[in-house]
Amino acid sequence: MIGRVVQPPSSGQVLRFGTDGVRARAGSVLDEPAVRALGRAAAAYLGADRVVIGRDTRESGPALARALAEGLVAGGLDVTSLGVVPTPAVAHECQIDGVAGAVVSASHNPWFDNGIKLFAAGGRKIDDRVQSAVQEAWDACPRLDDPGVAPDWDDPSEQTAGGRRWADALIRGTIDEGPLDGRQVDERPLAGRSLVVDCANGATSAFAVDVLRRLGAEVGVLHASPDGRNINEGCGSSHPDDLRAAVLQTGADAGLAFDGDGDRVIAVGDDGALLDGDDLLAVCGVDLHDRGLLAGDTVAVTVMANLGLRRALADHGIAVHETAVGDRYVLEALEANGWVLGGEQSGHVIFRSMATTGDGLLTGIQALVAAGRAGRTLGGRVADLMVRAPQVLHAVPVSADGVAVVASMADEVTEAAAQLGSAGRVLVRPSGTEPVVRVMVEAFDAAEAAAVADRLVEGVRRADRT
Repeated sequence: MIGRVVQPPSSGQVLRFGTDGVRARAGSVLDEPAVRALGRAAAAYLGADRVVIGRDTRESGPALARALAEGLVAGGLDVTSLGVVPTPAVAHECQIDGVAGAVVSASHNPWFDNGIKLFAAGGRKIDDRVQSAVQEAWDACPRLDDPGVAPDWDDPSEQTAGGRRWADALIRGTIDEGPLDGRQVDERPLAGRSLVVDCANGATSAFAVDVLRRLGAEVGVLHASPDGRNINEGCGSSHPDDLRAAVLQTGADAGLAFDGDGDRVIAVGDDGALLDGDDLLAVCGVDLHDRGLLAGDTVAVTVMANLGLRRALADHGIAVHETAVGDRYVLEALEANGWVLGGEQSGHVIFRSMATTGDGLLTGIQALVAAGRAGRTLGGRVADLMVRAPQVLHAVPVSADGVAVVASMADEVTEAAAQLGSAGRVLVRPSGTEPVVRVMVEAFDAAEAAAVADRLVEGVRRADRT
């Protein structure tokens, strides 16, 4: 039954903004009074009189979306529900209508979590200054049990005009961005391609197949039957094994796996190789560069970007600008410098001339079309461009403050980086969304990378105990 979710309490979890909004256990931590209070706190800082609200397919979504609407209305704003739509569809509505937006989603987290992402008027995620102001106002009134007002609230179960406008814009943008050399624009640029898509039982389930087929592709689909509790469950961008098997079994040209709210994508090549955001940035960055469309000949990446991507871009005369983890930091760099392409290894990729946030379906389409322009499958084009440095990633659970844990390890991290030298990289950072410290080590010597990573993981655990 769709409605409230009651879960056992999460030990003392505090509701705070992370790198991508607020996320927590739905019902026991992120409950309706807390979300209502967040809406009331945020209302004064979103820069618009109206807010459009979208959500993913989680069981807790309808109740939390209504609570958020009640808080926003209590703060003096009008609200409109877009129902179940991907995060980029909400950002698109904000951009074309000049309104603010909110998404009720915990992205790739399990069904029993949920979260809130906020977009300022125009479709950009709220910046650090605004986020701090909202957090302070929320902290001052952490719960709002009585909304005091009843919003005019219709949470649709079918596709909304907002979702359709976003889908149409993806198709129109892909076609309009066609050949620049006088050739006729191909209105079906994916014709002849066979694809498999994994919708993670999430917000892209009602949209992805239709868009790709309208662009000419033959499409098989996995995990597009959401029931409120199966979002991201053994599927989607965090669990692409089913997609990989389906691509190999059917002989498809490629596969695309989205996360629960559709703002990122992981691909699978025709040989079964997993292709992450770094691979897709290489394909799209070189394509834009070759066509004279890569402003500043620069791609913005985060500190997590693989050495292989950095070298691939450099080999084609493309500079790399590094940002903190989080697609909003990538977008800030793009806008500040007039650049057009950036993204994260996790599959959040931003095409600034076409969108204001990461968009998994847009990214998948652009990468497929770019590979086609080179006369290659997507996997083949990645193989042409990139040799990845083996990268070892660990998410180490911590009970202490992650920032403090990382700070206490400064000497160990410096020593590890010195050991690898220019042939490798080390990154140890607190997660912005989970109580973990992330350890990343990459080096072209895989055994050395694994050994250094194991040593740093033990260092995190030791620091956490003290």
